[in-house]
Amino acid sequence: MPKRVLQGTVVSDKADKTVVVLVERKVAHPVYGKIIRRSKKYHAHDEANMFAAGDIVRIEECAPISKQKSWRVLDKVGADVLASAAAAEGVN
Repeated sequence: MPKRVLQGTVVSDKADKTVVVLVERKVAHPVYGKIIRRSKKYHAHDEANMFAAGDIVRIEECAPISKQKSWRVLDKVGADVLASAAAAEGVN
């Protein structure tokens, strides 16, 4: 079975080798049908302490690393997109 991959925003990087990632999803209200936002925080393993608060990252589920950590940070989202857009415009 494939591992789940989620995308969210780092809200805390204070712990060593751990980041807290806020993942938001949109769901329809069961009665009214209005689209509402639901969010959840995940503790994810960041071995090199390279992600800071405000970064948009992708996380992947893994075997439990500690009591609360069962996710691992894959990479930062948006950095490559911004770099390629700047290169296309000729801005360095």
